[in-house]
Amino acid sequence: MAETNPTTADNTDANTDPQRREVTLRFDESGMESAYANTIRSSSTLDEVILDFGMNMPVPGRQNEVVFKVRQQVILNWRGAKRLALTLSNLVRQHEERFGEIELQPRPRSGGSTPPAGGK
Repeated sequence: MAETNPTTADNTDANTDPQRREVTLRFDESGMESAYANTIRSSSTLDEVILDFGMNMPVPGRQNEVVFKVRQQVILNWRGAKRLALTLSNLVRQHEERFGEIELQPRPRSGGSTPPAGGK
């Protein structure tokens, strides 16, 4: 167990309302696995958001073909998806404030070919 954070049952101050109780939240990371992804695919249903994380890999000998190798899939309800969206938005904003804007379209490398029109 890596962290222990005291928190209240609904994230409000336990001292302002006698109906609230303090809860200790423990993070158990003993079975955690980490993975790297350079791309994501998303889809959704009425109840869920499905995120597929994986790697875009060029196909040797085929200049215009890329394979998306899906490594992990995360399925969230819409509340969890909104919390994730807000968290990621804040993290990106903080990073850009410190280090500058993150460009979504990479610049061509010097000496390399320019990307085809349309960005694909």
